[in-house]
Amino acid sequence: MKPIKTQIHTFFMLCSFFFVLNGNAQELQTFILEALTNNPEIKKFELQYRIASEKVNEVNTLPNTEFGLGYFASEPETRTGAQRFKLSVKQMMPWFGNIAARENYVSSLAATKYEDITIAKRKLMASVSQLYYNLQANIEKQAILYQHINLLNTYEKLALTSVAVGKASVVSVLRLQMRQNELEQLKQVLTQQYLAKQSTLNNFLNRDNAVVVSILDTLRLPLRDVKINSKKLVLHPELLKYDKRYQSVAQSEILNQKERNPMIGFGFDYVNVGKRPNMSFSDNGKDIAMPMISVSIPIFNNKYSSQTKQNDLEQQEIVAQKQARLNALKTLLETAINKRVSARIRFETQAKNIKQAESAADILMKSYETGSMDFKDVLDIQELQLKFEMQQTEAAENYYLQTTIINYLTQQ
Repeated sequence: MKPIKTQIHTFFMLCSFFFVLNGNAQELQTFILEALTNNPEIKKFELQYRIASEKVNEVNTLPNTEFGLGYFASEPETRTGAQRFKLSVKQMMPWFGNIAARENYVSSLAATKYEDITIAKRKLMASVSQLYYNLQANIEKQAILYQHINLLNTYEKLALTSVAVGKASVVSVLRLQMRQNELEQLKQVLTQQYLAKQSTLNNFLNRDNAVVVSILDTLRLPLRDVKINSKKLVLHPELLKYDKRYQSVAQSEILNQKERNPMIGFGFDYVNVGKRPNMSFSDNGKDIAMPMISVSIPIFNNKYSSQTKQNDLEQQEIVAQKQARLNALKTLLETAINKRVSARIRFETQAKNIKQAESAADILMKSYETGSMDFKDVLDIQELQLKFEMQQTEAAENYYLQTTIINYLTQQ
């Protein structure tokens, strides 16, 4: 069984290329490692694994040694004298291989617990990564809003100048100001959402909710998607856990067969005998020593036959559960792949729309020089441009969220 420190090192190496997809990804690596080290949920599974491993020592024992002391209230007379008290000791021994079968069974249960750690760490890495990308997208949206608010400020100054020379109405200025208010409201909402996500990330890292999380990276899509090896899905820890459970049931059946065998007992009885008075012969008062051997045979073995049937049914159940989970993971993988493709399509489409909106805005700015600028058109173009930029950021966020799911399912 693998030590916990080795496992943490393995997961750190994994996270360095597993969930980290952006260019400057050191921040995310740091968050993942801190979560793996400090998260109480991970510690819970590690302790459960250690407890299960320790049980190997628990089963590596013999049955209790029996000691007995008997005092004859009415001393029975024998030829050599009266019996006074009796001492006895007895030790039952399981059949050959019984203890080894118990150790193998408990070890197989511990191996199942080990897969729980692996699954929990994978899920934690995915959750931290997804929160990180949520925060990235939130910051980028705030930056977009900040740019558009500044742009509206510029338009407002132009509108005020146009009003002053009689080329625009005050209504145009009011529209621009109302639009500014809406964007300020959206920016404040995004700030609150950021604080909520930041609190959740701090909880995963098991630190104070108020710790400020600074995100430096930006959401940039790679030029091409990494090739997906869907065949690795069958090696996913969620599926390997079913294999470990199947093996533990097999070990349980081996133990069941061993326990059907007899148990052999070895013992020793000592009886204290008093001397017969007024008599002289060689064995007068001679104590009794009696070595003993006993056999415990499970004659009524319906219990073991029933356990065999239960083990067989449980293995069939595990096979069915594994197949069902495999089907579910396949569906999840295909869904994530399709959503990621869709996210890239949306990202590239919005990039084209943004360029066209910028061209339209440039045309409107040039028309201002000729005195024919329509501020209603300005607001319409600005609103479209903001919509396209926000949707592009959401597409990039969704791309990375889906990639995180894909990596969770396929990376080893």
